Amino acid sequence: MSVPQVAIIGRPNVGKSSLFNWLAGRRLAIVDDVAGVTRDRMSRLIQDDHHFFEIVDTGGIGINDVDSLDEEIEYQIRIGMELADVLLFLVDVRDGVTELDKQIAQRVRAIGKPVILVANKVDHEGLERLASEFFSMGFGPPICVSAQNRRNKSDLLQAIFDLLESLPTEPPRKSLVEPVMKLAIVGRRNVGKSTFVNALVNAPRMIVSEVAGTTRDSVDVHFEMDGQTFIAIDTPGLRKGKSVRTDIDWYGAHRAHRSIRFADVILMFFDAGQRVSSVDKKLCHYISDHHKPCILVVNKWDLMKEHMPTQDWADYLREQFSGMSHAPIAFITAKTGQNIKKLINHAQLLFKQAGQRVSTPQLNRIVKAAVQRHPPPMTSHHRRPKFFFATQIDVRPPTIVLKFSHAKDIDGSYQRYLLGILGELLPFGEVPIKLIFQERSISDSRQKARKLPDTLPDQDNWPEETDAAEAPENENDLSEQLDDPS
Repeated sequence: MSVPQVAIIGRPNVGKSSLFNWLAGRRLAIVDDVAGVTRDRMSRLIQDDHHFFEIVDTGGIGINDVDSLDEEIEYQIRIGMELADVLLFLVDVRDGVTELDKQIAQRVRAIGKPVILVANKVDHEGLERLASEFFSMGFGPPICVSAQNRRNKSDLLQAIFDLLESLPTEPPRKSLVEPVMKLAIVGRRNVGKSTFVNALVNAPRMIVSEVAGTTRDSVDVHFEMDGQTFIAIDTPGLRKGKSVRTDIDWYGAHRAHRSIRFADVILMFFDAGQRVSSVDKKLCHYISDHHKPCILVVNKWDLMKEHMPTQDWADYLREQFSGMSHAPIAFITAKTGQNIKKLINHAQLLFKQAGQRVSTPQLNRIVKAAVQRHPPPMTSHHRRPKFFFATQIDVRPPTIVLKFSHAKDIDGSYQRYLLGILGELLPFGEVPIKLIFQERSISDSRQKARKLPDTLPDQDNWPEETDAAEAPENENDLSEQLDDPS
């Protein structure tokens, strides 16, 4: 099934991004009083019963960009208009018909695309009479809406659906296929994130510039590889907290963090010619806190490989991010496409790892052996925590509950010990594992033992919460259990 595209166009500050967010049902695009915030094209799939279309937000036509990116922004607008099946020409009812509106109208007529004229900021019925001025533009009566006050959304959607249904059927341009994996590309400014996204789609999908902070929004870009569909989320480059001076910078950081939370795998980008910064460390800390599979990506490696061995850079990253020892390291050159396919294949491997499950008996054997080899340290009350059982309760991230007596007294070093054992022996070697230590008293265990039936069920029918003491015995000694948990 092909998905038609509906592009929102208009001059700066008429509310295009507000309308985009309103129709999408989420605050995706940055909305600010500063003109020219939107630079790249943003898109979102809209579904209403059996109707589907992709809404596309574009930059303001006629903007004088503060970073002299007018040509790049104009290119993205032009491509958005050319790919669109329907154009939503947005105007501001309070400003009336401006000279720039007239110029845009001429341009739209020259393209020959179906157009819906939308008068925005009609916050109440009393303003609807002002919309009659726009009849002179030749696109019929405008649909009066207010993105800010959420007025007349159903009227606008119905007009879009009616126009799309009247269009002749064209060869499918984009299929309604659920993406296999969502990749968030994060890092500080000018490390090559947008260049990497353009290499994935083999087109100038994102604006690339030497100007720091070119990308302001998190932009979802669909791409295909080996017959599968993926989403790459290009995020704004982050900067030090004391350098965040504008709302745009703050919203950019917020969008980047949100992209990390919603992505399946994170590609954390570094510039091969620059040392690790405090921004990098904060980002990696945020990734770790949310237990996201991550690949540390060293970009622009073509500029450094003659001056620094690969292993030296890898050792440097391991030293800087000791808490992410599980994360693989990749060396690429986004500008030439070197090693990009290998990187995506490795990301798929991490995605699969994060979705695996292990049986409760296998977990219990491993943890029991680890505890017997190296028991938890004595607590301040001269008590040693006792292990009861372990079970996996979730995936992405793999989440394992460990039941101990006095669980709250188990210190961080012992938790890291168990985490290291599980990461080494379970099929989660390159993804973070989330451990949850829960309290269980010895008296609870004894009470459960008194209620056990005379005959235990077969191993295949064991309950999920099986005590380690009741788990099937392994014939190997403890050392062999740790070496070969299967």
